[in-house]
Amino acid sequence: MISVTEESGLYQSQFASLEKSLNAEPSWLVGVRKAAMDRFSILGFPTTSEEEWRFTNVAPISRIPFKPASSLSPRLGVDRVPEEFVFGSWPGPEIVFVNGRFSQKLSSLQGHRSPIQIENLGALLVSKPDLLSTHLSRHAGYDEHAFVALNTAFFRDGSVIRIPKDTVAEEPVHVLYLSTAHEEPAVSYPRNLILAESNTQARILESYAGQDSLYMTNAVTEIFLDENAIVDHYRLQREGIRAFHVSTLQAHISRDSNFSTHSISLGGALVRNDVNVVLDGEGAEAVLNGLYLGRGQQHIDNHTRIDHAKAHCSSRELYKGILDERARGVFSGRIIVRQGAQKTDSKQTNKNLLLSDEALANTNPQLEIYADDVKCTHGATVGQLSSEAIFYLRSRGIGLESARHLLTYAFASDLTNRIKIASVREGLERLLFSNLPGTGELETPHERPD
Repeated sequence: MISVTEESGLYQSQFASLEKSLNAEPSWLVGVRKAAMDRFSILGFPTTSEEEWRFTNVAPISRIPFKPASSLSPRLGVDRVPEEFVFGSWPGPEIVFVNGRFSQKLSSLQGHRSPIQIENLGALLVSKPDLLSTHLSRHAGYDEHAFVALNTAFFRDGSVIRIPKDTVAEEPVHVLYLSTAHEEPAVSYPRNLILAESNTQARILESYAGQDSLYMTNAVTEIFLDENAIVDHYRLQREGIRAFHVSTLQAHISRDSNFSTHSISLGGALVRNDVNVVLDGEGAEAVLNGLYLGRGQQHIDNHTRIDHAKAHCSSRELYKGILDERARGVFSGRIIVRQGAQKTDSKQTNKNLLLSDEALANTNPQLEIYADDVKCTHGATVGQLSSEAIFYLRSRGIGLESARHLLTYAFASDLTNRIKIASVREGLERLLFSNLPGTGELETPHERPD
């Protein structure tokens, strides 16, 4: 373990080593990296004294001397993508990263009809660096977010997905990040850039999975939709039960575009997901859905921010949490309606289901409105299974555990039914059904972030 006062020095030392290998990168990106590292040195890791982190203690992360996964040798190599991580045969192109670096062997980018351009970021930074200068690191700000600053300073690879103008992609794209076991605590910094040009339509699944070892994933995804673009985005997190997972998704939505994102969190010991969407053109629409399932001593924190910057935009948000044993869930959702963003239509809902007396949910829906002609609502609930519903099922011959199982599954299925990729929806339903109460216990063997 390292002390909190040593954390900045550790990452400064790692960045100094990284700088020596950045000669092939464009000067604008090197400057961004240095500025991000300087900003992290000032910010340090967040503490519970900060409003945005008051329910999530990241001290366990700051005290572990993580080393970049790309500099360490894994215990075992990866010869193939485990079937349970792709829900059987994936119907479209798939780009795979192992410990944060592109794996050509495991990826399947050829032989598909998809018009989408899919490339790995590490190669593009060398071959076509100017292609990325307009959007890479331009949307996800690091001035007030230490983990985004770290990712910006250290990322080496990731996915770049471009949907060319006037195209409709029938096949979905899968971006898969696998983390393997190392002898020492390892960290990877995935970076994703999704660019949808005007009059396009695409479906993208971004998923994270790992082995049962001590590691951290610090991921950043930047998404830009031009006019009249439609993107259905899905994010599935199934990290190892000892892993730390921190992610930031920043989406910028233009006029008459439609963006939906579905966040599913199942794994990890300490998880923090930030989803930020800016509606920056009239007629823009956004849908934010989320489902988090916590057991054992898992801690899952979801922070969302929907910024209505222009008039005549709409947003819908529904997050649901299922918490069992001593798990803790956090939801903080903020909707901002800017001055002049008249005719805004926004609705936000968070529902939490507690399956034990020791499970805990903290929920904080917020509205910040500076316009006077809007329709905005928000609400949150925290409760347990209905005793009347359980009695009804038991009166028809269903056992107590089976009744609890069925009611919990019904609570979650409202969100899984909204997934438009059939293989993901069906696979996730099977996965959820096998992970609901009565199917085993999860344990977190290291320090709980209380």
